[in-house]
Amino acid sequence: MIGDEKPLHDLAARTFGLACPPGTAQADIDAFIAEHLSVESFARYLDDPDRIIVIVSADDQPAGYSMLVRGPITDPDVAAVVDEKTSIELSKFYLAAERHGSGLAGALMTATLAAAAGTGSESCWLGVNQQNSRAAKFYARHGFEIVGVKRFLVGREWHDDHIRQRTLSFAHG
Repeated sequence: MIGDEKPLHDLAARTFGLACPPGTAQADIDAFIAEHLSVESFARYLDDPDRIIVIVSADDQPAGYSMLVRGPITDPDVAAVVDEKTSIELSKFYLAAERHGSGLAGALMTATLAAAAGTGSESCWLGVNQQNSRAAKFYARHGFEIVGVKRFLVGREWHDDHIRQRTLSFAHG
């Protein structure tokens, strides 16, 4: 919703680094946040009809968010294993560290998958750092299977990601 730009940026600034492997330079994390997770970036995302942002709150404050993105797949490694005509990307999925283990991530995933299915997409895909075992276990519990690998640029450093995908159906919950 328009007006959520600043709270989303603040949340993104607190959570993005949690998904990066140990040893990622803070300058690279900061550069990524400045380029892709700024207040201005979120204003564009909120205004983009091909993006859906889902927010979960606790104590009347945003505690986590996800972003779905429809449209062309520009990464050739992803395009090789994901059909862009029938899929939607789960581009971002973050929860404040103090809310880990609270059940909010599951609630956010349920709402996100419902929104993804509501687009008419048949599947949902994402990229997750290969060293992020906590996220890998979470995504596996929610039906996302590894279908390939890709690279992801954070600042000036390339990271290795798994491409995970799941079918969007009521059978997966």
